[in-house]
Amino acid sequence: MRGWWREIVGLVLPVACGGCGSPRTELCDECAAGLHAGPRRVRPAPEPGGLPAVHAAAPYENAVRAMLLAHKERGALGLAGVLGGALAAAVRAGAGHGGDAGPLLLVPVPSARRATAGRGHDPVRRMAAVAAAELRRGGTPAGVLAVLRQRRAVADQAGLGARDRKTNLAGALVVAEGGRRLLGVGGVVLVDDVLTTGASLAEAARAVRAVKPAGPGTAEGLRAAVVAASPSAFEINRN
Repeated sequence: MRGWWREIVGLVLPVACGGCGSPRTELCDECAAGLHAGPRRVRPAPEPGGLPAVHAAAPYENAVRAMLLAHKERGALGLAGVLGGALAAAVRAGAGHGGDAGPLLLVPVPSARRATAGRGHDPVRRMAAVAAAELRRGGTPAGVLAVLRQRRAVADQAGLGARDRKTNLAGALVVAEGGRRLLGVGGVVLVDDVLTTGASLAEAARAVRAVKPAGPGTAEGLRAAVVAASPSAFEINRN
């Protein structure tokens, strides 16, 4: 019900830019431009073991950070379109690195059940659906495969450092029953909203590698894409 209510409220109440707060526009041109910095490979430092190649659309700062938080925490669902488009660009940037056969399978990294319930929506899954549609419009077969589940409770990642995040998430994710077969029909791209320490994507990759069948689009070709990455991770591959 909460998700429906937020969508109705967004239609009838005045809006403000999700990036800078300018009135009477959901997203101004200047803030939208921040999502087009040019997707590139990103790496956190230190880089966690098992992290696949990750591509990001923009640095996680300023208007981009504000947009992602508005969409995730304040229910600015109308921003899913532009954020999902940026995610699609990041997926395309890494498309030449997987050697995939079959469609691209965008696998969202799940949030804690409590966080999803509190927000009233699943922001990463919503953006993944937009990204898959954008890829299909561009001629790339793609779909969303939400097969990752949390098999134990995890603490809120906010405020945790790299080591604590890794400990918090270790062994927390599992591929749902039946997911193994589905993962075998295409190339897997793990998707998330933000890369900070890389712990979430590394744990998601571990869970997928544990069940990914051999053949085209194998676990060795696993890769990931995010809307944004910390500025330091984004800048490391500039040159």
